Amino acid sequence: MSVRVRKLPTVTVAALHSTDADGFLADAQQYRRELLAHCYRMTGSLHDAEDLVQETFLRAWKSYAKFEGKSSVRTWLYRIATNTCLTALEGRQRRPLPSGLGQPASDPSGEIWDGREITWLEPLPDSPREDPSDPSVIAESRESVRLAFIAALQHLSPRQRAVLVLREVLQWKAAEVGDAIGTSTAAVNSLLQRARAHLDEVQPSPDSPALTPESPEVADLLARYTSAFEDYDIDRLVELFTADAVWEMPPFDGWYQGPADIVTLSKTHCPAEKAGDMRFLLTTANGQPTAAMYMLNPQTGRHEAFQLHVIDARAGGIAHVVAFKEDGFFTKFGLPEVLPAD
Repeated sequence: MSVRVRKLPTVTVAALHSTDADGFLADAQQYRRELLAHCYRMTGSLHDAEDLVQETFLRAWKSYAKFEGKSSVRTWLYRIATNTCLTALEGRQRRPLPSGLGQPASDPSGEIWDGREITWLEPLPDSPREDPSDPSVIAESRESVRLAFIAALQHLSPRQRAVLVLREVLQWKAAEVGDAIGTSTAAVNSLLQRARAHLDEVQPSPDSPALTPESPEVADLLARYTSAFEDYDIDRLVELFTADAVWEMPPFDGWYQGPADIVTLSKTHCPAEKAGDMRFLLTTANGQPTAAMYMLNPQTGRHEAFQLHVIDARAGGIAHVVAFKEDGFFTKFGLPEVLPAD
């Protein structure tokens, strides 16, 4: 596995020392989005990543006077962010998806259990793409933030995670990684070897590449997918999923496989009762097409934020849906909490 990110323009040392610490922080804001993606890869949490980026900038501001210019400002910030993440991850459990708990696929007609005691993996909103010259857009490789990759990273130790991300996503040299996390080049190579082997075990290569959110095939799939729900014609979903498709919906701890089971699950446990109970807005998350579901509240008569469906679309259909229950995500994605009446 190798995910490459293009090198970005860096702030020169002369420019850095031509301003004060506050001015430096203002200039460093150009790296906020890519640092957010980096902290997200390390933690699997949007909320934690936002806090850790703030902590990174605070640490950078406090130690600004000691910066000697032996590396670029961008590299220096990544070093601080990586070590901030490693400190935060000490003693923490990994953030899984339900399918990563090691249990077999669940009975779609059985009870569903709310596992809120588990700290689940979270989705990441995509950055705005209006300006392709934006450094954060260049740095954010879709493959490096896809849910399957982030979920696989959670199986690695924090140091293995850091080494693999710095070496294979950011393309740092082994010596640079060792210097950043305080270990030898030999130790970095060993950590990387073990990380690659473990990643290959938990993330099998897919049969076909993922389709991009902009592709015509995805537009067609999403139109058929959302209309099946909105029309409350759940049986139509069968034709949209691949034979071994997976559906999961944290914080519920079960996962479901195959089109028939996914349909049964939706019929059995979806609170909708008729056409018009569900509505959707389309967005993207983790570099993947995403459908934000709004459910009709019979008491208010309004469609309220319910789930974010992050979709893995392949040439053969929808291969995976992670339906994240609304937990402050809609606001983070810039989505309304309530849809206006028709």
